[in-house]
Amino acid sequence: MNTHILRPLVVAAVSTLALAACGGGSGFEEETETDSGAEELTVLIGSSGEAETKAVEDAVAAWSEESGTQATVSVASDLNQQVSQGFAADNPPDVFYLAVDQMAGYAANGSLYAYGADLEDPDAFYPALVDAFTVDDALQCAPKDFSTLALIINTELWEAAGLTDADIPTDWDSLAEVAGKLTKGDVVGLAMSPEYARVGAFFPQAGGAMVSDDGTEATVDSPENLEALTYLQGLMKDGSLDYSSTLGAGWGGEAFGKGMAAMVVEGNWIAGALTNDFPDVKWRAVELPAGPAGDGTLAFTNCWGIPEKTGDKEAAVSLVEHLISEESQIAFAEAFGVIPSVQSAAETWVGDTPDFDAFVAGAEYAQNPPSQAGTTDVISDFNAQLEGLEDGDPRAILESVQQTMQAALDAQG
Repeated sequence: MNTHILRPLVVAAVSTLALAACGGGSGFEEETETDSGAEELTVLIGSSGEAETKAVEDAVAAWSEESGTQATVSVASDLNQQVSQGFAADNPPDVFYLAVDQMAGYAANGSLYAYGADLEDPDAFYPALVDAFTVDDALQCAPKDFSTLALIINTELWEAAGLTDADIPTDWDSLAEVAGKLTKGDVVGLAMSPEYARVGAFFPQAGGAMVSDDGTEATVDSPENLEALTYLQGLMKDGSLDYSSTLGAGWGGEAFGKGMAAMVVEGNWIAGALTNDFPDVKWRAVELPAGPAGDGTLAFTNCWGIPEKTGDKEAAVSLVEHLISEESQIAFAEAFGVIPSVQSAAETWVGDTPDFDAFVAGAEYAQNPPSQAGTTDVISDFNAQLEGLEDGDPRAILESVQQTMQAALDAQG
């Protein structure tokens, strides 16, 4: 299974949600019988906001009306915790958002219903999304949507610096050049969050990755990854790259929206954030510049999980089929900016939404972050070390993470 390279094509959305902890209990009511005799389904999601919640509720309500089976949508305050509690109490939700790194553990202990073979057209998904959710040659769950990273440019600051379309960076040298030209006064040319989920986009551009294609070997301390970190460190020392946290912002989108940075490396979720919080900021998204090895970015995705012990597998799969239909996926994309996981839906949507061209184009060569059980803690440690990259030792950072990553992979047996 190749969990790294996205083959031609869409969250995840991507996006990965940071959710606050909740109280005790599984967070679900006991399943009830509907008038038709079918069990009522419970659906648990992690939501980026009102738009996402309403879009999912509307899609589930439409399926319920058509199928005659009731389904209730709940929004988690801490998605991973509530799903875990549900399984522990033997009362998991019937359908739920499931991230790649969480999927591996549940699949390994038999908690998931691997329903990929039950789907009407599993080949409709982008191949790498199928790879991301495949364990032992079985597709565990239907990819929900996905997100990639692109270079977001403040067009007013770009023009003020005398830059044109001819100056759009296509490689590391030209990125360094325009970042330098855009760094003026209190504005830094380029910013990103201090984490692997942004910095790591430069690894595939150099030909690197965190783990081998088969997921058994850590490849963190490779010469390619070292080249990428050394390049970024150089931009920091030159003063043309800062972390969003250094600038006093919570994430790259905030730094960009507040005019602290002229360019940021961010995902397509930034579109909604800018519209809602910084509507006067003029921007465009372009593909990330190629590195020594070519194009590269990161992809983030979730799937629709179904537990092995769900009361009505047939109804749960039917609901998922509705949620991954072209109609539903395009509605989700329009509502909260995720990219559809089904290729035909993504192509239809981006044709009507050209601002997202760069994100969809990136899916052709994007790399998936490690998904093996136990790697989440490794990435968290990596993030902590990346905060000190500017004055740190890139080689020492990679060698340290190499050891913990290999230990996590070896623990999989």
